[in-house]
Amino acid sequence: MSSRLSPLHRLRVLGQRAVRIDISAVTDRARKTARIHGKNYPLVVADMLWSAARHRVGFNDYIEFDFAILTRAERATWVTSPLAMEFSRQFDDPAHVHRFHHKVAFNRDFDRFLQREWLEVVAGNADEVEAFAQRHPVFIAKVPVSKSGAGVRRYRADEIDDWAAFHAALLEKDEVLLEEPIVQHDDIAAYCAGTVNTTRVTTFVRSDGTVAIINMAQKFGRGQVSDQGAFGGFYVALHEDGRAMGDGYDINGEIYPTHPESGARVADFRLPHVEKLQDFMTEVALVVPQVRYVGWDVVMGPDGPVLLEGNWGAGVFENKPSATGIRHGHLPRYKAAMGLD
Repeated sequence: MSSRLSPLHRLRVLGQRAVRIDISAVTDRARKTARIHGKNYPLVVADMLWSAARHRVGFNDYIEFDFAILTRAERATWVTSPLAMEFSRQFDDPAHVHRFHHKVAFNRDFDRFLQREWLEVVAGNADEVEAFAQRHPVFIAKVPVSKSGAGVRRYRADEIDDWAAFHAALLEKDEVLLEEPIVQHDDIAAYCAGTVNTTRVTTFVRSDGTVAIINMAQKFGRGQVSDQGAFGGFYVALHEDGRAMGDGYDINGEIYPTHPESGARVADFRLPHVEKLQDFMTEVALVVPQVRYVGWDVVMGPDGPVLLEGNWGAGVFENKPSATGIRHGHLPRYKAAMGLD
């Protein structure tokens, strides 16, 4: 694969990872992998370390995507976390990536795609906060800079008595972005109505200015305010037509044939309004075309897609062979869109 990233850069990244390595995390993942797949534990440890050093495979990637049961040729079709970060650095203009880091600034740039009311909490606008909450009796508060669902909280207006004190607390906790809740499509709510279940749509702006959807995955929450793994969420990779590739799975390698709360079968999932997604994502991705490779969180509403947020340097939502029976990843689609060998 051709790349403009220098060997020196890759060595520097490898060195940084070696300094930060958590040996206990590696051994725990290796033991779990060996147990799940009936492999020899020392060989799994050696393979994990070799894969990380030589093939840019994160330790979480190794267990999450079943690398222990894949051939070398099959592994070469996966997008791993280190490789995804290389794509971000290679194709995204650093002068513009800051527009994805601050949620309030992001909402300003992408307001017409949000389809919900939002408010920035600033000094002196306690009355506006109260009025917002009266319009939206259940509302979401977010810190402006966070990852993986951290700093997201759900509030109820009927539980707040002192709005001046509540306003001051929001500022103190840096929960300065308030949003109206998103209404999701009934077919998605059937899996988990208590969480807004997002679809991760990864796009790439080609050299000719067109936009390719290079990966999709459906995330499922567990009734919490976020569907991220830290909140017990899991996901399944989707085919281009919106069909689930198989069972669900999480970042720890656990498999979910059905949703634990609703009992809905994950392999039966079909993304509604998928035919509207290409045009919608094209418009969204071209707001900041200088940032060519982005992972977007989209909610399918009753009438079509709604934008939640965009993620620079986003995590990987790839296929898991033991959950889907499919033994290839999405790298060929990435390379075709990016014009890589």
